[in-house]
Amino acid sequence: MDKILFTNEVKKKLEFLNKKKKIIGLSHGVFDLLHLGHIKHFQEAKKFCDILIVSVTDDKFVFKGPGRPKFNSKERMEALAALQSVDYVILSDSLSAEQNIALLKPNFYFKGPDYKNTSDDITGKINSENKIVKKFGGKTIYTSATKLSSTLLLNYFEKSDRSKDYLQNYVKKNFTFNKIKKLIHDLKTVKPLIIGEVIIDEYNFCEALGKSGKEPMLVVKDVFKEQYLGGSGAICNHLSEFNDKVQLLSYIGEYSEHINFIKKKLNKNTSFSFIKKKNSPTIIKKRFIDEIVKSKILGLYSLNDSFVSQTEEKKLINKFNTLTKKSDITIISDYGHGLITKNFAEKIKKRSKFVAANSQINSSNIGHHTLDFYKNVDLMIINEKELRHEMRSKNDKIPFLMKKLSENMKFKYLVVTRGNSGCLLFNRKNKKFYNSKAYSTLTVDKIGAGDTMLSILAICLLKKIDINLSLLISSFCAAQSVKTIGNKVAVNKNLLLKDLEYYLS
Repeated sequence: MDKILFTNEVKKKLEFLNKKKKIIGLSHGVFDLLHLGHIKHFQEAKKFCDILIVSVTDDKFVFKGPGRPKFNSKERMEALAALQSVDYVILSDSLSAEQNIALLKPNFYFKGPDYKNTSDDITGKINSENKIVKKFGGKTIYTSATKLSSTLLLNYFEKSDRSKDYLQNYVKKNFTFNKIKKLIHDLKTVKPLIIGEVIIDEYNFCEALGKSGKEPMLVVKDVFKEQYLGGSGAICNHLSEFNDKVQLLSYIGEYSEHINFIKKKLNKNTSFSFIKKKNSPTIIKKRFIDEIVKSKILGLYSLNDSFVSQTEEKKLINKFNTLTKKSDITIISDYGHGLITKNFAEKIKKRSKFVAANSQINSSNIGHHTLDFYKNVDLMIINEKELRHEMRSKNDKIPFLMKKLSENMKFKYLVVTRGNSGCLLFNRKNKKFYNSKAYSTLTVDKIGAGDTMLSILAICLLKKIDINLSLLISSFCAAQSVKTIGNKVAVNKNLLLKDLEYYLS
């Protein structure tokens, strides 16, 4: 459709409209289910301007509960373009309209009547959007169209399916949204200490050229690359959204490579303590990605995965002894690259009030991975493959294996993640299982999802938040983390609240 403008077309069209001295209006939203309220909103907006442009939130930035958006961005844009009152439709590749407001500099920015009370906006984005509109000489207008919500309408139509969602029904029956919001805000008092390897994730986006003419290998052309803070550093950035102060203990390379990058990428409320590991680089995991389909082609890791020396272990234990005095929970993310020795693990368990752990099977430790270091921890989270590896079982039922492992290892809580099948939590004390489905309908990259669930679930259980609610909160955070590539974006508390509010409406 001629009404739909792609990124490279917007500036050219804008220059043309400005030369014609057209009055430009902008409206922004998800518009998942086009309804009468939207139509009247656009009709009213059109009275104020010559050209009405509608900005549509891209799928990966839609946080309105699981299964949203119901219609993808292409479908939503086509539906809007069919309206007579809408002149052009553009895509918003960000969490809010700020980017498009700065680009278009509209004379008028239109929002529905439900946004007039800005304090009701959980994300706080409407205030920042209004500031940008004003900065460029524009004005925000709240239309008087009848308030109708796409989400509420979709929820109504899906009511019969939702009745089967035990976790949703349980939480709705036992908690108000305001109560949940308070519980999440109260997590700020938790003082977590994170122990695990800091990893720099480098994503190299490439274009496949084809097979080499002379050798049996794939040839790619580099397009661009991005670096994100991964490993235990990513966990800290997730938690810094929820906790006032976060502590991190790890190692870096012998020559302090990339220390400035790490410190820059850690949020300001995180303090970083580390040792330098001899004969080791700071860990970099390079992944080569087909830029078109976003699939991984190859991994190239720079690391030394031998255990730290006795001298280095002693330094780590001394630092831990100091840090643990200021913490009430220790979260271990063991990537198998030599940071956690058996002796260090025992010291951590002995001195910590609550220990949560994630010990992963990866390309470095497959074949000799074990959970032996983590007997008696309060919370252990692993995936189904790691459970079967640990129990040497290919066919036994997951609940049976979880019970057996929990008894053998004396875990208080054991969580097994199962990809698209969600996750299962076993509480050894009451012998009960708690189930959560997978809440993401858009999976860009699964890296870091387990770490996200571990960290958020751990602080919720520490605060004695109801297990079902804790599982729902952490599952939503994990779903949020897989929407972006790598650990590019940390979990956002306000978006979590928005997700929960829509889900429980």
